[in-house]
Amino acid sequence: MIGAFGLCASYSRSLLILGLLAGVGLPGLAAAMAPWLPEMVAILLVVTAFRIGHRAAFGALSDLRWSLPAVLILQLALPLALVAVLNGVGLAGTPLALALVLACAAPTISGGASLAIILRQDPARMMQFLILGTAIFPLTIVPVLMAIPVAVDIGFLANIALRALVIILGAAALGFALRHWTLRTPDARQIKAMDGASILFFAIIVVGLMAALGPMLRSDPATALLWALAAFALSFGLQAMTLLLLRRSALAPVSGPLALAAGNRNIALFLVSLPTEVMAPVMIFVACWQLPMYLTPILLPRLYRLAG
Repeated sequence: MIGAFGLCASYSRSLLILGLLAGVGLPGLAAAMAPWLPEMVAILLVVTAFRIGHRAAFGALSDLRWSLPAVLILQLALPLALVAVLNGVGLAGTPLALALVLACAAPTISGGASLAIILRQDPARMMQFLILGTAIFPLTIVPVLMAIPVAVDIGFLANIALRALVIILGAAALGFALRHWTLRTPDARQIKAMDGASILFFAIIVVGLMAALGPMLRSDPATALLWALAAFALSFGLQAMTLLLLRRSALAPVSGPLALAAGNRNIALFLVSLPTEVMAPVMIFVACWQLPMYLTPILLPRLYRLAG
């Protein structure tokens, strides 16, 4: 088993490509997996927390002087600035504007630590951004929704975010406990196997996430392409700008994880918290948003080598 998971780590990028292809090319399988996405994400968090260990995670969580302001900038200042820009160029109220703002307002994705592992960045920092971002999401999203504006029950939105936070914390605690009880001091081969397990689950999850994109690519490929270009521009643009701005600053040691957090957001949170009539025009963007996230380790490794 250790050897098999180690092989997964060695072929991490190939696994992600296979997951994407399976999600698009096997619509029946993707549709069958889609209802199980919450459970699969929870398993991924347990596996990732097991890989990181509580010592590394708590060490990362201890420095809030820069991490909390960074998350506030990403989830509050950035989407509000984007609203102002979109208003200035006359795009306010369009589905594109809504999609871009919601993507910028969301916390980082649950699989961010797996991305960090593949790109040789610090997965403990990604876990930190995930927990902090989800914890303050009910506070940061209110002014953003007021600026759009979108009619929504703020209490219901806060309840969704709280439930997500409980799942994240519970899965992380379980993973940390299992690591403490079973593998306190892993060797290099065991660490590689744990990396491979995290990457394997991350690749499996994308099959279910692609359930909405496959039919769109077959029914209206031109429109899907335009929305995919918007998703790539936002995700890759945020990652590149964040890393290039920070790599020579005092935050250079964490510029890589911050760039990953900036460009890989959990916009799916809004699917269960905003009214259907609000999200319907941007559902194709939500589906296309998975592409740049899962292709980041394949298309941007040279960029992340700048982070050291």
